[in-house]
Amino acid sequence: MDLSSYVVAIWPYLGTYLGFGLAFVLIARLMREKRRPSATVAWLLVIWFVPPLGVPLYLIFGGRKISRLTRNKSPLNIALPNETGTISSSAFGVISKGNRTEMQPTGVHAFKSLIREIRAAQESIEITTFILSHDAIGRNVVKELSRRAQAGVEVRLLLDAVGSFGMKTLYMLELAKAGGRIERFMPVLPFLSLGRANLRNHRKLAIFDRKRVIIGGRNIGKEYMGPIHSPKRWRDLSLLIEGPAVMQLSAIFEADWAFACRKKGEVQRPIKSVPEFQGSEPSTIEIMVSGPDTRGDPLYEKILSIIQEAEKSVTIVTPYFIPDEVLQRSLMVKARSGKSVRLLIPKRSNHPITDLARNDFLRELSEAGVEILLFNDGMMHGKVVLVDEDIAMTGSANIDLRSLFVNYELGAFFYSQKEIGEITSWVDELCQSTEPFTDTDENEQPLLKSIAEDLSRLIAPLL
Repeated sequence: MDLSSYVVAIWPYLGTYLGFGLAFVLIARLMREKRRPSATVAWLLVIWFVPPLGVPLYLIFGGRKISRLTRNKSPLNIALPNETGTISSSAFGVISKGNRTEMQPTGVHAFKSLIREIRAAQESIEITTFILSHDAIGRNVVKELSRRAQAGVEVRLLLDAVGSFGMKTLYMLELAKAGGRIERFMPVLPFLSLGRANLRNHRKLAIFDRKRVIIGGRNIGKEYMGPIHSPKRWRDLSLLIEGPAVMQLSAIFEADWAFACRKKGEVQRPIKSVPEFQGSEPSTIEIMVSGPDTRGDPLYEKILSIIQEAEKSVTIVTPYFIPDEVLQRSLMVKARSGKSVRLLIPKRSNHPITDLARNDFLRELSEAGVEILLFNDGMMHGKVVLVDEDIAMTGSANIDLRSLFVNYELGAFFYSQKEIGEITSWVDELCQSTEPFTDTDENEQPLLKSIAEDLSRLIAPLL
């Protein structure tokens, strides 16, 4: 048999051989990675049994901390000293004293505060957002940024390339023409860049004159904010911070911006010192980042530690709930030991697959004595952890595997009674529009729903 005949004979099987060969290589790589057992098993099953699907999915979405792209981003260091000694490093992040906060409990508060700060900025505006929607709110914010850029204010806008995919529209070009700069965090085109689509910047930051910062869970769009009340608007939480904590938040933006602009030769800018807030009730804030640019998983580890150390109560508010085994077990142990454990989630989120995937976790928690409340007045997108009325956390991270272990995220922990009280009040207001979770036995469910839940839980580590 000549060579051409041999190629013709094996050609129908070549794709299969290559697929399984590549699957074997990827499985070997997967076993070297420090992943959670559930994530490893899920990827193994998909890659080995469905290589035409599993192999490309892993190449696009499977990368985490060992990706070449993550190594190009220097480890993030936000432990910046200042002259007054109000900043100190902790085991997980950086603690600063002498801050002032202003809560934004509604989308109207958030929109008016954002526009006010944009208009008041005299030197610089730096914004990082996962989603900048192509709607009236997005266009309005960009128009305000364009006006400040025309007035000589330095405007830098950092968009996640997946969350704000395809945003090169005329009104964005208007900002660039006015002198503003727009960069994409880790562009995914060509889309097959290995692991690139998996590594998303989910942090939300808006910094004004490097003196005031807005953080939280809100993106920029009509679902999150607007000038008037809307019954369809998602419930969320954000806040403005003044004081030394701004230094750490500025360092986060500068590191992300320098990474996005690395091919243009830009380097991370130095951070200016920010004095303590001189008014009454100064706040103590611990700023924490998590993601491929950190050592370990500090945000997850901090949340886990305060839950395990809770003496009286734990409250978690999150739009998506897919915990790992340790976090799930910690909540169950706390409830069984007599502590008050409460979980508040939307009755229906904007991601039906995650709603299916969470049901087994919810049944386990409910059986252990955790109070599960379903928000039934639309979509709830806020992220809060409250422990013993002594610690409150909010930020960009959901309590799911992607936020806690894959995304670039940001969290702020509060230790002062002012912030703890305000966040508690926000949660209490949400609780007025909830209903209890009803535990339905798996054996009593329709067969198709049971199968859908089983499949969703299997792929939950990949979501």
